[in-house]
Amino acid sequence: MLGIQNLHVSSEGKQILKGVSLQIKTGEIHALMGPNGSGKSSLSLALMGHPRYKITKGKIILDRENITALTPDKRAKLGLFLAMQYPVAVPGVSVTNFLRSSLRNLKGNVKPAEFVQTTRAKMADLKIDESFASRSINDGFSGGEKKKMEVLQLTVLQPKYAVLDETDSGLDVDALKLVAKGINNVAGPRIGILLITHYQRILRYIKPDFVHILIDGKIVESGGHRLAERVEEEGYANKS
Repeated sequence: MLGIQNLHVSSEGKQILKGVSLQIKTGEIHALMGPNGSGKSSLSLALMGHPRYKITKGKIILDRENITALTPDKRAKLGLFLAMQYPVAVPGVSVTNFLRSSLRNLKGNVKPAEFVQTTRAKMADLKIDESFASRSINDGFSGGEKKKMEVLQLTVLQPKYAVLDETDSGLDVDALKLVAKGINNVAGPRIGILLITHYQRILRYIKPDFVHILIDGKIVESGGHRLAERVEEEGYANKS
C-alpha cells in the first residue's frame, strides 16, 4: 500500500497541501481531480521527493516503509514512479539508453535481446515509431509524443505504484485512447495507480476504483466513478 498520511506541503514559503490523506493499494486505480492551483501536481512532486516541495507535516508510507525523507532515486528503487505533467528533455541521452539504464538501476541485470524485443513491442502498442528509440529523450518531441513516452517508461519499468500527473493533457482523441490503453495494459493486481487529471474524459477509457476531489490543498470529497461524472456535469464551484 502507498499511504499518504495527513500530508502538509509548502513551496517557496507558501502552504499548498493542507492535510491530504490517501491509501492506494496494489490493484487499485485512484483518480484525483481538481481545478488549476488546487495542489494536484504539488502532491505528485512531493510524493516523488522533489526538493522544492517541503513536507512540513505528515508522512508517506510505501509498503510499511516510511519514505518521507528519502531521495527520489531511493523512492524509485522501492517501486514508486512518476509520469510528469511536463516531461523533461534530456539532450544526448537516447530513449533506448535511458530506458535500459533506468531498468538496470531499478531492477538489476537486463538481458539486451529481451529488453530490445520488449521495448519495441511496447513502442508498437503506443504507435511510437521505431526511429524514436535512437532519438534523445523528449528532445524536440511534441506534447503528445512526450506523454506517450511517459507511458512507455511506465510499461517498461513496471513499478509497484505509479503517479500519473495529467498524462491526458494536450492529447487528441486518438492519442488519448492509445495512452489509456497503455495504462490499462499495466493496471492489475501488482500495481497501484494514482491518476491525476482535470477532466473526466480519460476516465471514459480508464475506470477508477475511487475518485477524489482536491480543492485548495484538501480532499473535499471521495467516491466512485459516478463522482467524476458529477464533476463533469456540475463543475468544481460547489465543491469548495
